[in-house]
Amino acid sequence: MSSATDLARQTIRKLIEFGVSDFVISPGSRNAPLSIALHEAKTRGIIELHIKLDERGAAFYALGISKATNQHVAVICTSGTAAANFHPALLEAWHASNKLIAITADRPDRLRKTGANQTTDQVGMFPNIPAFDLVTGVNFELGNGPTHLNIQFDEPLLPKDTNDWLSGLHINPPKQLIESAKSLTVTGNGVIVIGHDRGTLAATEIAKFVEASGLPVIAEDPLTFSNATSHASAFLSDEVIRSYLKPDFAIVIGRTTLSRSVNSYLALADKTYVIDPRISTIDTKRTASQIFFALPKLEVSTLNPTWISDWNEISKLASHVIAEDQTWSEQISLRAISAGVPTGSALFIGSSRPIRDIEAFATPRAGVEVFANRGLAGIDGNLSTIFGISNNFERTYAVIGDLTFLHDLTALLSPATNNLTIFVIDNNGGGIFSTLPQSGVVGFEEIFATPQNQDLAKIISSFDIKVTKVKSTSDLNFAFSQNNPGLNFVIVEVPNRESMASNLAKTYSRISSAVRIGLNLA
Repeated sequence: MSSATDLARQTIRKLIEFGVSDFVISPGSRNAPLSIALHEAKTRGIIELHIKLDERGAAFYALGISKATNQHVAVICTSGTAAANFHPALLEAWHASNKLIAITADRPDRLRKTGANQTTDQVGMFPNIPAFDLVTGVNFELGNGPTHLNIQFDEPLLPKDTNDWLSGLHINPPKQLIESAKSLTVTGNGVIVIGHDRGTLAATEIAKFVEASGLPVIAEDPLTFSNATSHASAFLSDEVIRSYLKPDFAIVIGRTTLSRSVNSYLALADKTYVIDPRISTIDTKRTASQIFFALPKLEVSTLNPTWISDWNEISKLASHVIAEDQTWSEQISLRAISAGVPTGSALFIGSSRPIRDIEAFATPRAGVEVFANRGLAGIDGNLSTIFGISNNFERTYAVIGDLTFLHDLTALLSPATNNLTIFVIDNNGGGIFSTLPQSGVVGFEEIFATPQNQDLAKIISSFDIKVTKVKSTSDLNFAFSQNNPGLNFVIVEVPNRESMASNLAKTYSRISSAVRIGLNLA
């Protein structure tokens, strides 16, 4: 076995030469050789080094940097349960194809199953993630998704020399395979549906594809595609409207994971074409009339003017209904936040209700770089992910729910110092469950809604972080106008969850009525 110091230096050097420049460490003993080597590289100004106490948060922080940069980012920990805490972020990275490198320090193989302290079988502990067990050398490769490097370190763990092991570096990033474009010819009435994570494809390329098609566009992320149809997931919740707009074909980019109404609509299409590179490795059982791993060369042989005008008219009718409602609610707050984020900023959107309310009620726009953990849509590690993303932007905003905030409180032990404003929608519990079938079951509040009854502002203030409360659109707009530097939390106090669910149902009903009357479908 190579000495621990040599193995650590070889690994770090190879990663640097692969183009990795951001490393996140959680302190530990067995990973000492890596920590020392990384500190030496940082001192030379070669890398950025981030220290995070909690391994789960560290992994999500690294994930955030990777999402923001589309580059490989490494997170390092000691052995045992520390390594297991990387799993949630690795799952998100796997399903979202983010380039997260998990480096787990390990004890020598001879100690496994002997009762040795902090020793378990770490090889293959993350199913599906490409793994390399490094013992005497550093033979590994990096792909388009996450990677696990497990490194066996024997004692002594500390260096006994001061070799200039960083001299003569040659940066040579691994080559990425690019799928060649195929052709697709469609005819009849069709739509393009863009999943929130866009199937990992570049927004600029999708925008060109969409514009050239001339087809109506349904975007789960309306803040990236300004030509998306406004409020599609809301008006498509009406079965009559869905049937009226029955498509001959649908082109789906990425995964559609937010609205049942959109997926019900897609099920009506005679033909479905799916564009998503992940089908070759992750979503291998996904089916469609035809599957593409890259944007094809699209030819729309016929474009029905009536089809286009119907979509435009329905969108206008829905927009009018939504604009008329000025009653303070979660939906109104999300509309205001979506409109208020300044052009050129980044925005992270939390799972559950916030991301669905933006999809349904925000006015489409552009000029914002939008992020979300849509690989597995978890609420864990969101604060850490946001902090990582903010590392790469002049100004970042985020909107999450109260349970999502509480789920990642340890992130506040090492908060971001960048210009970051986080809006927390406070409805005291899991608001999304109030809109689902289980909302009426016995014991709902205890087993689903889970109200925490916490003073969020007091919690945040205890970490010496700036926090304000808002309870109106004017309050929100004022919060944006302040443009405060550094980290700021804004608690958005909204009506209770029952009121939210009731108001949501009434809004959908008003949209349905307006569209049906406007198109003589009543």
